[in-house]
Amino acid sequence: MDGGSKIRAFLLTLALAVTCCACRQTTVLATDSEIPTATVKEVDLQLKVFTTGVLRTSQSRTVIAPPIAGGTLQIITLARSGAQVHTGDVVLEFDPSQQEYNLGQNRSDLLQAEQEIVKARADADVQTAEDQTALLKAKYAVRRAELEVTKNELVSPIDAQKNLLALDEAKRALTQLQQDIQSHSASNQAALAISEEKRHKARLSMEQAEQNIKKMHITAPIDGLVVIHGNRDSTGGFFMDGMTLPDYHVGDQVNPGSSIAEVIDISRLEVSAQVGETDRINLKPEQSVEMKIDALPGEAFSGKVQTVGGATSHEFWDDNTRRKFDVAVRLDKTDPRLRPGFAVRLNILGDTLSRAVSIPGGAIFDHDGRKVVYCKRNRGFEMQEVKVRALSEGRAILSNLPPGTVVALVNPEKKLNGGSKGSGSSNPSLGPGSN
Repeated sequence: MDGGSKIRAFLLTLALAVTCCACRQTTVLATDSEIPTATVKEVDLQLKVFTTGVLRTSQSRTVIAPPIAGGTLQIITLARSGAQVHTGDVVLEFDPSQQEYNLGQNRSDLLQAEQEIVKARADADVQTAEDQTALLKAKYAVRRAELEVTKNELVSPIDAQKNLLALDEAKRALTQLQQDIQSHSASNQAALAISEEKRHKARLSMEQAEQNIKKMHITAPIDGLVVIHGNRDSTGGFFMDGMTLPDYHVGDQVNPGSSIAEVIDISRLEVSAQVGETDRINLKPEQSVEMKIDALPGEAFSGKVQTVGGATSHEFWDDNTRRKFDVAVRLDKTDPRLRPGFAVRLNILGDTLSRAVSIPGGAIFDHDGRKVVYCKRNRGFEMQEVKVRALSEGRAILSNLPPGTVVALVNPEKKLNGGSKGSGSSNPSLGPGSN
């Protein structure tokens, strides 16, 4: 063998070794009697996604205690939980006695302010009349002093000087009186403005009290079903997960702004569910859905996929690390017996596949984060990575495994090793309903 042939043989051997390491293929010797098998087939099937969900409403309105200052409010009327109400029906009433007392006080303040205005105007009229009389007298005094001054040529110099002084005094008194009249007018206007402001304030307070009394009667904003909330005020505002709160009842004291109940529109019910990442790619809006509701055994319902979440939904306290996607399904028709919170089992009908390569879902295993199958090769089984397109009714749809291939239904490594785990464990990955 020449040098070039040796190099080619070495590279071929190296490539095969790298491929085996990359695919982590393992050959396990076993007999057919020891390992159950299945054959990869081409089948025509309709993709189906099975999941569970819960009924919820797409429209609801919260009933809250009115945000009124002045302390807690006492419930005197409360619709029972589950009651059917129509728009305008009274759902909740609070004791209006405090607001009625405030209304009486404000009405009294308003009457008093109006009386003060009448008195201020009367006092101003009296003051104006007195000022006008004094003004006439002051002007007359100035005129008379001016006439006396015209006689100065006929009287002695001393009397003439007295006349001039009298005229100056009369003019000074007139000027002072005119200033006093202006001061009186400004003072009267200020007193009247204060009384009018008190009346305005009393009127606003009275209107506010009347509005607060109306807010004591809360009606249903929509047609629907009444759901009473838990009374968090019963624990002093302290609440922890797992605590059971009593519902609000007649006689309870509540804080303004507290959420007391909710009116839900049962004519707009929908199903909220979640699916795994494998099923998510096979769902789209307007796909048909078959549903069974646990609370109504023996009856079937239908609907359509409304929305499919594009982002995963995961709560921080949830230990399940598998990604979930939210799915909303609308009902084709409503039923008056349905209620939010009912558990629903869904069968979402996906696309119909022709000649799809399929094996039982139990033949797919997880190995170091990859999906693998064990293909029968001669006297043993060889591990091979596969790509799962979909999972429907317990069968996995593959894209890189030829029809006719025989695959193991159990992990041959564990079967032959008595169930002991190696460094790279291979566990069943896709069984019926697994995601």
